[in-house]
Amino acid sequence: MDLSITTLEGKEAGKVELSEEIFGLEPRDDILQRMVRYQLAKKQQGTHKAKGRSEIARTGAKMYKQKGTGRARHHSARAPQFRGGGKAHGPVVHSHEHALPKKVRALALRHALSAKVKASDLIIVDDLAAAEGKTKVLVSQFAKLGLENALLIGGAEIDANFRRAASNIPNIDVLPIQGINVYDILRRGKLVLSKAAVEALEERFK
Repeated sequence: MDLSITTLEGKEAGKVELSEEIFGLEPRDDILQRMVRYQLAKKQQGTHKAKGRSEIARTGAKMYKQKGTGRARHHSARAPQFRGGGKAHGPVVHSHEHALPKKVRALALRHALSAKVKASDLIIVDDLAAAEGKTKVLVSQFAKLGLENALLIGGAEIDANFRRAASNIPNIDVLPIQGINVYDILRRGKLVLSKAAVEALEERFK
């Protein structure tokens, strides 16, 4: 599969051959959904917490005597049925992570890349670099490429000026190749890969 390479100025810069095993699969929604769910669950902090009756700062003494009052039998005011008491079966701090096989995670990334190719939402650029860290210049370049909502993936290191200029543009994310992931690919409209990113992906899935 051949795809044209463009520059940030919108000029042609040759062609690149993409592997069918990485960019030419038939996307499966079930695999993508499993991966997104896995990522979001792993991202969830799990710090929600409610105090149980043993954690409430309140006297544990019996409220009133057992018999003779005509009222129901009660012990501590920490009990859940009383205002200010502990929460019965409340949330506790725990991890929401769940397991997903490594092979499924790798397959999901290939399906996400293939989905972008199938939807014609993949753009290959020769390099993600800026002469100066000016947002205004980058916005005009993105306008030529039709980038309003996009994820840009560079090589092992992102050019400092490019990262600085892109950081002020809404709906634009910039990541090094190590940070490429299914969730960020799917949440943005366009996927922009540098030549270095394509080479790294080919090497990764070789």
